[in-house]
Amino acid sequence: MKHIARKRFGQHFLTDQGIIDAIVREIAPLPGDHMVEIGPGLAALTQPLVERLGHLTVIELDRDLALRLRAHPQLTVVESDVLKVDFTALAHELCSAPGSAPEPWPVDRVGVRVVGNLPYNISTPILFHLLDHVAVIQDQHFMLQKEVIDRMVARPATADYSRLSVMLQWRYAMDNVLFVPPESFDPPPRVDSAIVRMVPLAKPPAIDLKLYGELVQTAFSQRRKILRNTLGKWLEARDFAGTFDLQRRAEEVPVQEYVALAQAAQS
Repeated sequence: MKHIARKRFGQHFLTDQGIIDAIVREIAPLPGDHMVEIGPGLAALTQPLVERLGHLTVIELDRDLALRLRAHPQLTVVESDVLKVDFTALAHELCSAPGSAPEPWPVDRVGVRVVGNLPYNISTPILFHLLDHVAVIQDQHFMLQKEVIDRMVARPATADYSRLSVMLQWRYAMDNVLFVPPESFDPPPRVDSAIVRMVPLAKPPAIDLKLYGELVQTAFSQRRKILRNTLGKWLEARDFAGTFDLQRRAEEVPVQEYVALAQAAQS
């Protein structure tokens, strides 16, 4: 029976074989990789991945699709909302030897590789959810709206530089690696898509992520205003005694300066 795409799940199924092959080349799966696919759908990407990996764990919310996927002998199906999945626990389950203690994270393991065609309506919440589990992730390859990826990889003082840029670039090296046109899907989305590669930094700066998130959100809350009107008040409320140039707009401040300010504000 043909599966009808469900709007509430933001389903757009990839059908272009040339694009599928190009995505698999960018992911470069190797036998033995511990990989997790978010939203496998009709398994267009799933099948070529599992053929190279030998086994694949998939996360699927749609009950009917999850039932179909369970019939595949090389798949482990997690039927769940991805925002409720504990990726740290899942990584330990996949990467740790049987019977070994889940803590500390094994030093000889590089973590799980996460891939997927993310539902465009909740892509940002998924990215932030994964940020909480980045310590157990080797890399991420995602299909997203091109305009979202443009914001993710944007440089300071550009129109696309945003809260999303700053919240992700402190922790990942990211590249837009492939353009995907609407006609590659059924049904076609009304937007262009792309593939982003996200590799966690080997030596990320030490910050209080909750504080950093609050700082960045405050800075970009009124991005066209000078920071003294937004971030200045936030720093004043925290009795911040350091120095920071507040005569700029949020989009003019490089990521490393936001990181340094967060580190100074928490000390």
